[in-house]
Amino acid sequence: METIKKLPQINVRPLEANVGLRRLASDAIKRAITALDIYGHPEEVRLDERQLSRDLGVSRTPIREALSLLEQEGFVRSVPRRGIYIVRKNKREIVEMIMVWSALESAAARFACERATDEDLAELRAVAEFKKDPSEFVDEYSQSNMSFHRTIVRMSGCELMVEMIDNLFIHMRAIRSTAMRQGDRAKRSVVDHMNIISALEARDPDLAAAKVREHTLGLAAHIEKYGDFLDQFQSASDVRRSR
Repeated sequence: METIKKLPQINVRPLEANVGLRRLASDAIKRAITALDIYGHPEEVRLDERQLSRDLGVSRTPIREALSLLEQEGFVRSVPRRGIYIVRKNKREIVEMIMVWSALESAAARFACERATDEDLAELRAVAEFKKDPSEFVDEYSQSNMSFHRTIVRMSGCELMVEMIDNLFIHMRAIRSTAMRQGDRAKRSVVDHMNIISALEARDPDLAAAKVREHTLGLAAHIEKYGDFLDQFQSASDVRRSR
């Protein structure tokens, strides 16, 4: 008998503050969305307003307001008579997001060459030195990979750049986790990271920017080659919305 794969469940924790609940709820839901594998299965992930209210320990009003805010930011979408669903991007949208990510992180690498301390670079190397086979521990490596890139952007010292990258990574984390299972992407990623670190340690902004750009655009090329399944998700969503 065929085994039915259980869809991922959103995991949020109760809020502990009584002010700014809309923003707190929005941030909590966004963090929970980031932790989901939204591209690893054909079915869309629906958010249950009542369940979120119970999990976060607040009334449904700030939950509705938070979901409305997240819809404006493009993370969820409302389907009449069906509910709220997490947004999944098609292949073209993902590739465009990677291009924006490439530009931002390349600039961040330039700034990091000037602003990062030796301690910052040692931290980055520690994050990058994954001791296990990344192709066998894909989910764990995907988390480490996102930490690596966030650390580079943080070392730029530009808070706006950090915020913009975090919003992109809502979808980048999920798609990278899927991409790591295709071809030899995971092992190549480790090599790329080490080359980026060497350029940063040499305080060579041109080389650091080039290595980051080469690495991120390599992911774009990978999605172009293997990412047709993203458009299948989009087509299925369109069919369901038309019913």
